[in-house]
Amino acid sequence: MDICFINNVAPGMLNGFVHNVVHISLELCLTQSFIYFLVGTAEFLLFAVMSFDRYLAICRPLHYTIIMHRQMCIRLIAGVWLGSFLTIAFPFVLIFNLNFCNNLIDDFFCDLQPLLENSCTDTTMIELLSAVGVCSLYISVIITIISYTKIVLEVLKIDSADGRVKTLSTCSSHAVVVTLIYSSCIFLYAKPSQGHGANFNKEIAILNTVVVPLLNPFIYTLRNQTVRKSFSNILQIEKQKMLKCFYTVC
Repeated sequence: MDICFINNVAPGMLNGFVHNVVHISLELCLTQSFIYFLVGTAEFLLFAVMSFDRYLAICRPLHYTIIMHRQMCIRLIAGVWLGSFLTIAFPFVLIFNLNFCNNLIDDFFCDLQPLLENSCTDTTMIELLSAVGVCSLYISVIITIISYTKIVLEVLKIDSADGRVKTLSTCSSHAVVVTLIYSSCIFLYAKPSQGHGANFNKEIAILNTVVVPLLNPFIYTLRNQTVRKSFSNILQIEKQKMLKCFYTVC
């Protein structure tokens, strides 16, 4: 999901930096925007599923394998993508039928606000439907907060301090990613549209579209002992190669 998300935005952004272009074509913008919101909404829903998964693993460990069996996982993933598609489908049907004033969009990626600002027709219905779509973000946040609240209450019942730390550490990666992505997206899409300029929103959007997907592999995998051991071995091999080259030159 992160691969789809960042590859939808980063190549065009890098191309703009290299060629000093700050606009994207309307056709590319519409396609990019649809993929961006489809994957982004699916990611919000997936965060909620992951929070529920952590809740079951910690608060209902004996029932975990019974509830989260393979068929249930497949249903949840299918529900995530279907829910995302249904959330954005109708607004984008209306967006694709808009008349636009210009064929270029002033942004490094096709966000909804600059796209609607370029429209020569009324966009009130689309804005209302988009506000309804933001509810998927709120629903995901509420599920995550409830899940983590119950997790914390369950962890507080553990007598051992080491046990509490070990239990909470299983949620740390997910909690960090959720905090980063929710804070940036709530600021961009769940706040009033007035009060900040377009350039300021672009800077915030970089956190959501580039920085967080870039950090996710490190946040999730560097906690894994096998990955850290492999990474350490690679560094050790490279260090030996560098020392060998150094001694050869000397």
